[in-house]
Amino acid sequence: MSSTVKQNYTLFDHLLELRTRLLHAVLGVLVVFCSLIYFTQDIYQYVAQPLLAVMPADTQMIATDVASPFFTPFKLTIVISIFIAMPYILYQLWSFIAPGLYKNEKRLIAPLMFGSTILFYGGIAFAYYVVFPVVFAFFSSVAPDGVTIATDISSYLDFVLKLFFAFGVAFEIPIAIILMCWTGVTTPDSLRTKRPYIVVGAFVVGMLLTPPDIISQTMLAVPMLLLFEVGIIIASLYYRADEGPAAKEDES
Repeated sequence: MSSTVKQNYTLFDHLLELRTRLLHAVLGVLVVFCSLIYFTQDIYQYVAQPLLAVMPADTQMIATDVASPFFTPFKLTIVISIFIAMPYILYQLWSFIAPGLYKNEKRLIAPLMFGSTILFYGGIAFAYYVVFPVVFAFFSSVAPDGVTIATDISSYLDFVLKLFFAFGVAFEIPIAIILMCWTGVTTPDSLRTKRPYIVVGAFVVGMLLTPPDIISQTMLAVPMLLLFEVGIIIASLYYRADEGPAAKEDES
């Protein structure tokens, strides 16, 4: 009976802790959002700059919906707030799961969370500063004669958020490889033997996550392949074939 009461209390205590961490994460996003809400128009102007820079001089972006001039920058600011607050959100996640981890797991998970945040930001920056100028310049240059380029602001936002998410997630490949090798799902040597399939898979993923043009697909697939190699190198440093359940028992 006593063990049952203790187990119920422990479960309830974990649920309360989870609720607290979720509330802290939401409050963190709200604080960032309240700090940025005054600059919603400026933020959208900055995100739209790669397209505006290559549009013909006599053209401009348009808003086809009545409420788009307000809600589109507002939506972008919410997403940017989540991106900025991501380290704090991951900290709340880390604070919740850390007590249940072994010492060797804590030594690995902490740098992985930090690295995943940096890689996600790196993917977004790569999309904005490298991919967008090339892709938008290409789209603008192939417009048929007599066609005026006037992109809707809502459509543009959906487009760039899709690419932001695609590149941010794609840049997490080293983290995924390290986790798979660490948990025993695969090994660095096994991944090396599957390199030809990975090359094909990278271009397939690039085709699925990016617009239907070869430029953006290639500019996503090539970094994915490079990050795949980086992940294998890092995983080789962490991976030990003889580390398994016994190692965890030694740490407990």
